[in-house]
Parts: sequence; C-alpha cells; structure tokens
Amino acid sequence: MRDPDTVVVKIGGARAVDPEGALADIASVREDGTDIVVVHGGSTAVDDALERMGIEPEYVETPSGVVGRFTDAETMDVFKMALAGQVNTDLVVGLRNQGVDAVGLSGVDGGLFTGPRKSAVRVVEDGTKKIRRGDHSGTIGSVNGDLLSTLLSDGYTPVASPPMLADDGVAVNTDADRAAAAVAAELEGTLVSLTDVAGVYRDPDDPSTAIGRVDTPDAYEELRTAAEGFMGRKVMAATEALEGGAERVVVADANANAPVRSAIDGGGTDVLPSALE
Repeated sequence: MRDPDTVVVKIGGARAVDPEGALADIASVREDGTDIVVVHGGSTAVDDALERMGIEPEYVETPSGVVGRFTDAETMDVFKMALAGQVNTDLVVGLRNQGVDAVGLSGVDGGLFTGPRKSAVRVVEDGTKKIRRGDHSGTIGSVNGDLLSTLLSDGYTPVASPPMLADDGVAVNTDADRAAAAVAAELEGTLVSLTDVAGVYRDPDDPSTAIGRVDTPDAYEELRTAAEGFMGRKVMAATEALEGGAERVVVADANANAPVRSAIDGGGTDVLPSALE
C-alpha cells in the first residue's frame, strides 16, 4: 500500500489512550517525508477540569443515537482552558521532544475552523425527543487549508483542536472527530483516527470481531450497523471525510505498536471511498 502524501492523525481523549507511542510514531512517519496534521480532542481533560471545579458534565443523545457533550457557557470556559490550553500544549511539548517542529493551534487561530453555531440541539431523554437551547457548539463549514498548507510547506506539524469560531463571532465547541474529518477532506489526505480500541467491532465487547477493510456499500452498511455510542460518531466522521475528498479513513488502536504506521499499512478498520458509491 503506497504511503499517503498527507496524514491527519486524530488522537482521542479517552482515559485509556496513551499518546506517547503515537507521538513517537508521528515523528518517525514525518521523517519519512509524509506531511502530518494532528487533531485532538480531550474529553478526559475536560471532565477532570469540570470535576475539580464541581461542575457535573452532561452528555446527551441525538435522535440518530450519537452521544455528545452538551456545552453550556460555563462548560465552554472550562473546555477552552482544558483543550486549547492543557491538552494542546502537552501534545506540542511531546512532539517537540520527539524532534518534531510542532505548532499548536485552536480552531479559532487564523479562522482554522469556522461555521454556523447551533441555535438548538435535538436530543432524546427517556425515550422522548426534546429541543435543548443554550448549547455552545457548532458545525464546521470551512477549514483554512491555506494556513495548514503554509505551515506544512515550511516544515511545521500543526496540532489543532476545537474550539471553532462560529459565524456570530463566538468560540464554540465542535466535535474533534468531525474536525479531523474536515481537515482530511480539505487536504485530500488519509485520516487515521486513533482511539482506545482496535477499530469498529461487530460485537463491541469482542475484539476478535473487529471489522477490517470496508470497500463496498454492503460492508459500509455492516459498519454503520456495528457502530454504537461514541464509535457511531467516528463512523459519521469517516463518512464526512470520504464524501469531502479524503483518500481513506482508518480507525485504529492508539496504544498499538507504531499506531500510525500500523494504521497506514492496513491495521484497524480501513474505510475506502468505494464503500460510499
């Protein structure tokens, strides 16, 4: 399998994800001449910060079954501190210690991620569909690809995270998986989504049921059926990336040996554009 020109590595924020192996592998892949953009979440860091401040995090389920965080104004302030501050800085430090000339960005910097703010979100509570207002979140409509390309051409490795800049001029939360998908689509690259499991499982409790290559519509339907909870969001992001022009998407284990290289070489759940035809 040929090496991609550009790889977007999404580093998940789950507690079980240890980024050190991924950072070392990013340095190795970067040395081989592959451009890399890192996009990260930080759910654990946000939850930990909320707990220290005595704020209870709230997760909601959409009618399509995707679980996500409800971000009110107070939570948004914590979100900015934890993600754009702590997690982003720690990853940049880790990469620079591996010899990578990393540059940290939030989605606000240079208008990296922009788009509409959600005036309300549809959620399901106790089996009933409801409308929730006051959410500080948005959907990325545009990625500043010129900014990323300029940094890459100058030898830098961008490390990007939410928040995004909404069209009403407010910094708001946006899903990191979908942000990574938007970057991969903009750069027409390969998206490697690193998480705490080795791909999408047919049986979520049985790693031996991991789905490998997804390259036909039938295999894609099986993938969508198998994806549950947070994995459903990753499959949604994979779909958006491929529809937007990404070369391929791999959902893989962040804690595997050489996780980025392993994913590029076919490890994990490998979704190709032909699956959407």
